[in-house]
Amino acid sequence: MVREQYTTTTPGTSLERPKNEYVYKIGIYGWRKRCLYLFVLLLLIILVVNFSLTIWILKVMWFSPTGMGHLRVTKEGLRLEGESEFLFPLYAKEIHSRVDSSLLLQSTHNVTVNARNSNGEVTGRLNVGPKMVEFHGQQFLINSKDGKPLFTVDENEVVIGTDKLRVTDCATVRFPAPAFRLESPTRSLSMDAPRGINIKAQAGNIEALSQMDIKLHSSDGVLLLDAETVRLPKLPEGARGGSGISQGLYEICVCPDGKLYLSVAGVGSTCQEYSRVCQ
Repeated sequence: MVREQYTTTTPGTSLERPKNEYVYKIGIYGWRKRCLYLFVLLLLIILVVNFSLTIWILKVMWFSPTGMGHLRVTKEGLRLEGESEFLFPLYAKEIHSRVDSSLLLQSTHNVTVNARNSNGEVTGRLNVGPKMVEFHGQQFLINSKDGKPLFTVDENEVVIGTDKLRVTDCATVRFPAPAFRLESPTRSLSMDAPRGINIKAQAGNIEALSQMDIKLHSSDGVLLLDAETVRLPKLPEGARGGSGISQGLYEICVCPDGKLYLSVAGVGSTCQEYSRVCQ
């Protein structure tokens, strides 16, 4: 600080002003000033670098007022366009694709979709792996575009709602359950195969039940019953007629090779007369 001295004089007198003996300079000088300028310059450099990095991050991440990159924030929720990768579990109420494109879920290991109840317990699970597709749930249902059930599976039964069930290639269908039943409650049941149908029961019986008729028809081949015993237990017994004329009656004859043929009934057996069919 500069110290000043003040004196009072009367008019007509002149006094010499005293000289300043001590003068103090106010400010930062020397190495302190240079350090301060260097610090300010360093802060300015850091500010420019941070601003440049912020601009670069905004450009690389595609930040915009409506979202980030392919992710858009709309009134209905989040809209994600293009291919995206999720490194952690994804929880969403609804996921759907655009109208003109399909939804693709892809993973290097497997894709698992879980359904939980209000207590957080898993009630349904769909696991798509590299070797198999696994489903856990009380019921598995496949519907057509009209809402018609096509395939239904639960603990009790498997229901196929289509008109035809086709097994291609040289496939084998096995049913390890104690019993297997083919049933059509309201329609007919048909089995077609160009090379033949083989039904085999190694340790049990095969039963065919019908309310109406059971027809066994072969257009070009023969009907072969290969068994030790062939029984027809419920054939009606004929009553004795009043005359010896056949009246349009026939008897069943059997050839030595098992072939059946009809012969006109007479008073006695006529199988010998028509045995040329066996030749």
